[in-house]
Formats: sequence, C-alpha cells, structure tokens
Amino acid sequence: MGAGTGGAGTVPSPVRWPGLDGTGRRRFSLVVIGDVRIEVRAALDDVRFGELTADRLCYAPARVLVAGTAVNLARCAVAHFRRVSVLAKVGDDDFTAVIRRELRRIGARDRLRVEPGAANGVTLMVRDRPSGEGPGVRLLVAEQDAPGRRLTESEVRSAAAGIRRADALFLDGYSLLSPVSRAALHAAARTARAAGTLVAFDLVPHDVDARLPAAEVLPLLSAADVVISEAPTLARLLGRPVPAGPGEVRALSPVLDRAVAGRPLWLLRFGATRLERVLAYRRDHLLMEYPTGYRDGAERTGFGDRLAACELYWWLSSR
Repeated sequence: MGAGTGGAGTVPSPVRWPGLDGTGRRRFSLVVIGDVRIEVRAALDDVRFGELTADRLCYAPARVLVAGTAVNLARCAVAHFRRVSVLAKVGDDDFTAVIRRELRRIGARDRLRVEPGAANGVTLMVRDRPSGEGPGVRLLVAEQDAPGRRLTESEVRSAAAGIRRADALFLDGYSLLSPVSRAALHAAARTARAAGTLVAFDLVPHDVDARLPAAEVLPLLSAADVVISEAPTLARLLGRPVPAGPGEVRALSPVLDRAVAGRPLWLLRFGATRLERVLAYRRDHLLMEYPTGYRDGAERTGFGDRLAACELYWWLSSR
C-alpha cells in the first residue's frame, strides 16, 4: 500500500475502490463480535429537543429493526465479504427468532449464544429536527443490562475454530464497558492473533474516554492490526487536545506510536461531523488521507458501517 492522498498515481482510497456499496468480487471471511439488539428508531420533523418545555405527543416515522453494532456492521459487510459470521450473546424471548431470521435474510452466519430466560436488549434512537443544513441531534437510549454485556470467555472459546479460519475478526469498544465481555474480547483477540487472523477494532462509543480509563482500552489497541476511531476520541483518551484540523490530526501520529505497541493501521476519522475525511497511518508511515463522500444531506445512520466494511476489504486486499 503506497503513500499518497488518493489522487492520480497513488493507491486508490477505499471509497474509490472497492467503494461504499460493495464489490462484484466478494472475497475473504469475517467474524464480527459485538452487540445485537432490537432497536426502535424515530425521526421528529417538527421538534427540536432544546425547544421542549413540557410533555409532547408526536406523530412521526418510526420503525422497529434488528440492530446493534454486530448486526449493523454485518449488514454492510455482506456486500464485500464472501462469508460473514456474527458472534454475539442474545436473550431468550420472542425476539430471538426474529434476530436469527434477520441474520439469515442479510446472508450472515448465525453464531449467536443464547442466555436462557433473559430478555433481548432494546435500544431507542430518536433524532430531532435538523438545524439548518446540519443533521438533527440523536438521542440514543440503550438498555444497560443487555445480554451482550455477558458474553463470556468460554463462549468465545467455543467459537475459536471459526475465528481461526477467518481472514479477519472485527471487534468494537462497547464490549469493553463490561468486565465480562471485556475479558471475552481479549480472548477473541488472542485466539485470532495466535492463528494469524487479522484483528480490526472500532473504538466506540465516541465518548469511551469518559467511560473507561486509558489503561482499560490501550491493551486492545495494541492487540489490533487496524484501529478505526474518530480522531477526537483518541486524542481525549490519550490526554491530548482535540485536533482542530488535518495538521493537528497528523500531529497525533507520534503520540499514537508512543502509546500503543505494534504497528496497527490507524484509520482516523475527522471533519465537521467526524465522518468527512480519514487519515490512514501506520507507524512512521503516512499512507494516505481521503474524503469519505459524506456530506450534508447524506444518510448518517449506517454510513460509518458502510465505510468500515469497504475499508476492511481494501485493507485485506492490499496485503
């Protein structure tokens, strides 16, 4: 993979190839570990949260779907990858069959672990009226005691054969928020690295620095082959000022080199909404900076997963 900015004479950015919408030549196998939930989504066209001073009844577009970090990524990854498997812990209620059907529908393999007698986690996402040309504010309410927080090391070990056979393992930071699932995440990363399966890690939630000390996050970053993160999240986690522009994002590079062992590929998101541009960097080597194609008016929900899926395929194809 050569250096550059994605222009003529350089390696194309992942947004140019394979692109956000998939590829005609699906390759590689991917195991995704993360959250699986039932989500209710609504968008308010005539209400701003900041204007509410009393109870309000709103009629607005609303829907229920199977979501969560693992499903959301898998839904996009199947357009690029030959095989996508979802390993997650779910509940044991009427929604469990709905979750399994959705995985089959999108073409992902079901590696779910069911917790007997537990309810599936529920998330509520409400977006208010856009302000000017920008997106509205998103309110995300997630059930705290969801089964995904209790994925265990033993359940990961029971899926070790699939992790070892995969080309890549995709993990995310929500699993770090519970000591139980955090241990499972580390077990999955160890299994992958021992087998030569590449490890990708998405540093979410974007305020993880306010939820966990850096000491709980850095070991997973060091175990990863690629790290996806908003640049401000990483900066705050490492006790640095939030970068104000491309130059300051690049200035994070030596800080990352000192803080994290190994040579992960850093895919640092930045811009007005932290989705507009990406800096791709590996220790002592700026690979490229590229626009993502995100702009005002684009559908924000799911854009980051589309981008991550095409970046993973691009990364594996370059090796």
